[in-house]
Amino acid sequence: MKEQSTQVRLWTTDFILLMLCNFLLFLQLHMIVSPLPSYVQERFHANAFEVSLFTCLFALSAIAARLYSAKALEKGLRNAMIYIGLSIALLATLGYYFAAGIAVLLLLRMLFGIGFGMSSTAFPTMASDIVPVKRMGEGMGYFGLSTSLAMSMGPIIGVTLLQGAGFVTLMLCTAGVIAVIYPLSYTLTRKKAVRTENSASLDAQAAATATVSNTKQKTPFNRKLILPSVLNCLLSITYGGLVGFIVLYGKEANLANPALFFLFNALAVLLVRPFAGRIYDSKGPKALLIPGAIFIAGGLFLLSYATSMSVLFVAAFIYGIGYGSMQSSLQTWMIQVVSPAQRGMANGMFLNSLDLGIATGALLLGAIASMTSYTDMYRYSVMFMILFLLIYLIQGKRSGSFSIEAHPLLVHTHIPATNTDQPKDSEHNTQDTRNKE
Repeated sequence: MKEQSTQVRLWTTDFILLMLCNFLLFLQLHMIVSPLPSYVQERFHANAFEVSLFTCLFALSAIAARLYSAKALEKGLRNAMIYIGLSIALLATLGYYFAAGIAVLLLLRMLFGIGFGMSSTAFPTMASDIVPVKRMGEGMGYFGLSTSLAMSMGPIIGVTLLQGAGFVTLMLCTAGVIAVIYPLSYTLTRKKAVRTENSASLDAQAAATATVSNTKQKTPFNRKLILPSVLNCLLSITYGGLVGFIVLYGKEANLANPALFFLFNALAVLLVRPFAGRIYDSKGPKALLIPGAIFIAGGLFLLSYATSMSVLFVAAFIYGIGYGSMQSSLQTWMIQVVSPAQRGMANGMFLNSLDLGIATGALLLGAIASMTSYTDMYRYSVMFMILFLLIYLIQGKRSGSFSIEAHPLLVHTHIPATNTDQPKDSEHNTQDTRNKE
């Protein structure tokens, strides 16, 4: 009995440290992502398209870096990816002070994207290695909370610093957050990753499988990751419109402090995330993705009609319920359909699809805003959630099932619908073994 409780322990010191490092990494990113468009527009008189390039080029650089870092993680170069990535991101952030024009600032954002892309793949991969497999949905849900909270809190802190103290102070605070990650990550990287008993056995099975079918591991990606990646990209397009233009939309709609959208979004994410992980483990992604997409669409539609802060808060809360339940579900889905050795690739694709969505959202929705208005832009962004539902429902009906086909080495990590039958089977197997003895 004691052995079983030890195996399913989730809140270890390493897991908490990983959550904290991941939170700070994404916090410093979003502290500058949201206020940067406003700063660029005022300082360099940039138009909506030029503003969108700052988000777009950063995201594309991060994607390119992750294509390399995912392979480096498989080769055991985890520590190098973390420290080289953090160093590049820190130097690029400090370089903002010397940027006298748009071209230099764009170059620094691309450099920052490379550093961020290298370091951001390592932490979720380390987390998926130490989370007990039977609590993968719940564990990655909590871990994903660190990303979601950072994405929600970062813009509030960043906009407040920019408006109250100026861009230089914002830059120094962002660099300070990156610096804090160094000592925290050192306690994780100085020792070999701590793995659960389940993870160790799965890795042994994966290694045995690799020797038998070495050619299969040379494929650049697992095709089962395509669908959740596309869905995550569509979800992130809507978020790209928020982080890129919510401040500018606030000016258009005469809203006092539009950055508070992210505060109420964070509160909703905090409330829904613990329940979402348990629902995923018991019922699968369908129970979260379909209602989540409806909440996202409703929140965006209401936001486009926000004429007061109270309506903005309600729209943010509705959006947060959908976003909080969907993002962690998609990440867990991607981890479950690959072998333990491919978790770096799965997390890399999750983050790449997230960044690609944000980049596409900033570019595409920025173009729409320049031709219409920010109000119409948010109404058009609802269409991406409609497309999300169509793709997911059509694919589910085509395959005849909405349940996840987990990787053979992880098949026991998620038991949809038939969960109640599993203990009985285990009892029968145990009884058979005893009878044989």
